Amino acid sequence: MIILERLKADMKTAMKEKNIVVRDTIRLIMSTIKQIEVDERREVGSEEVIKIIQKAVKQREDALSFAKEANRADLVENNEKEIEVLQHYLPKQLSDDELSEVVKNIVAKVGATSMKDMGKVMGVASKELAGKADGKRINVVVKELLN
Repeated sequence: MIILERLKADMKTAMKEKNIVVRDTIRLIMSTIKQIEVDERREVGSEEVIKIIQKAVKQREDALSFAKEANRADLVENNEKEIEVLQHYLPKQLSDDELSEVVKNIVAKVGATSMKDMGKVMGVASKELAGKADGKRINVVVKELLN
């Protein structure tokens, strides 16, 4: 629950400082968490909070690309600020070299030799690298190593 406490503290700070972007971005995450807690009648753990934040980042990135296509500088700026706020709460992402090394170890551990084994590798890699690397990046590295 450490990340949840950090979100609450940061929201209070943002409210005091009248930082609208941070306040509204954190409120969105908190409302999503509260919705899950109410609907499913359970507490949300730190891992799930990270997944919620990752999903929000992906949504902002999609919105950012659409805003750029539509030449909407105001929306581009807003989405970039929200992404920056959200990424502050995510674990440090692995570099390409670190990711490649971890995936090589997983390929060896699973005993994968061809693209037919990609599902096995992706399953293990997705679990081990949850929060540390995006699924698209993992997929690219796995394909690279198995070809």
